[in-house]
Amino acid sequence: MIVVGDLVTDVLVAHSGPIELGSDTAAAITVGGGGQAANTAAWLAHTGRPVTLVAAVGDDPAGRERVAELTAADVRCAVSVHSGVATGSIVVLAGPEERTMITDRGASLRLDPADVRAAVLAADGGHLHLSGYPLLHEGSRAAGLAALSAAAERGMTTSVDAASAAPLRSVGASAFLTWVRGVDLLLCNADEADELAGAGSAAEQAGRLTAHVRHVVVKQGAAGATWASRDGAVHSVAPERVPMKDPTGAGDAFAAGLLAAWCAGESPAAALKAGAALGAEAVSLIGARPSVA
Repeated sequence: MIVVGDLVTDVLVAHSGPIELGSDTAAAITVGGGGQAANTAAWLAHTGRPVTLVAAVGDDPAGRERVAELTAADVRCAVSVHSGVATGSIVVLAGPEERTMITDRGASLRLDPADVRAAVLAADGGHLHLSGYPLLHEGSRAAGLAALSAAAERGMTTSVDAASAAPLRSVGASAFLTWVRGVDLLLCNADEADELAGAGSAAEQAGRLTAHVRHVVVKQGAAGATWASRDGAVHSVAPERVPMKDPTGAGDAFAAGLLAAWCAGESPAAALKAGAALGAEAVSLIGARPSVA
């Protein structure tokens, strides 16, 4: 499998209560690898799937550390290195129920269409998964489109994660749905589904979006997830309740579990269950990725 998108440094600020504006708030702070695409690739490797990550970092210690972490996690890295720009970084404010991200995309915006095309054409695997972040930013949009084009040229199946509601709102639903038209699977959370499909139940939103893509999964966190197909079939899953330590990366783990199962020939219902199981594992950990022995 090939995953294209962002590789950044996460500064995770896990706080148990409200943030005291203008004063001190107690928190546990950790620094490590992040980025939606990189997290999904790490979780895919955790399932035993061979996976290649296509991304961009700066020519700096952070970039080298991020690549080393993924290599240790058995992710093959087709990561381009760019001088004169820092590796991207994100401050994640993670509370008991919600998280807020403050983002410097850095070298992720330098993702080059030629590099991406070459990597997709050269890598092993029959499925391409694209994080939506490259599409949502002008500097990397051409690279995201190049990934989908190269996958189509190879006859690969494709999936896209809608990534984030705020930048979706900025680019507009119509533009985004034009860029992803015809992909096999679109994943979005409840907020992203509201932006792309308007108000309604998860099943209604997913059904509307099948006018643009073949299958749609709407993720609803602890409430589960719903899969709709263009033929009208709808499947839902309610995950097992587990104690939550940190929601960071749970959606990326869900995507990895779902994709690993679906690309192995499992049904949508079975893929949803696999995604929910891996997402539950993710929320029981601190940080966005599985532990590496």
